[in-house]
Amino acid sequence: MAHHAQGGGAPADRPGEGLNFAGGPPTPDQIEAGRRLFASPCEFFYAAQSLEGLPPPQGAEVAFAGRSNVGKSSLINAVTGRKALARVSHQPGRTRQLNFFACAAAPIVLVDMPGYGYAEAPKEIKRDWQGLMLDYLRGRPNLRRLFLLLDARVEVKLADHTVMELLDHAAVPFQLVLTKADAVKPPALGRKQAEAGALAARHPAALGRVVTTSSAGGLGIEELRAAIAGFVTA
Repeated sequence: MAHHAQGGGAPADRPGEGLNFAGGPPTPDQIEAGRRLFASPCEFFYAAQSLEGLPPPQGAEVAFAGRSNVGKSSLINAVTGRKALARVSHQPGRTRQLNFFACAAAPIVLVDMPGYGYAEAPKEIKRDWQGLMLDYLRGRPNLRRLFLLLDARVEVKLADHTVMELLDHAAVPFQLVLTKADAVKPPALGRKQAEAGALAARHPAALGRVVTTSSAGGLGIEELRAAIAGFVTA
């Protein structure tokens, strides 16, 4: 796969090596591969609060990040077909560690990252993301993708822009994922999709394709499963 054309390329050993930044909708075979992958169980197996406490790299890791209450845990549960795999909290900012989930059918690990932006203070976001978060993302040799979640119901926040700028600066590839699309009427959702696409185009580290999802309705779940399954042999 090709590296992103912008920004002069990236070192071959940086996280996300081999991502296809052009992207495109999944084929029926890719969708079937994703279905098979998540037809088997995924289980929590590790939590880390420091870089030294990370588990040894195993298989391909796919990380999920986003603002507090963006629906990250619900999306992980929808992708894996489990109602309570990732803990869904109604208290913003509660998760302060990296949670690792292993898939039984293949050497794939999902990583639930701490939510950011609860305090809406850029200096606090930078402090967190210039520490454990970015150190993990740019230093993890088996990381294959970061899904960066945006709530389709609300405007993109300063916290989101701050994190995307940090990811650009650190050369960490990411893909934007709109969540909670079932709560947005079609005209407004179309505008949000166009906005997210334009936002991705402005960031050198972003994949061009934006995935629109609904954990409640299942929209976009097949596409996420297919994308993750693509890293089984990548």
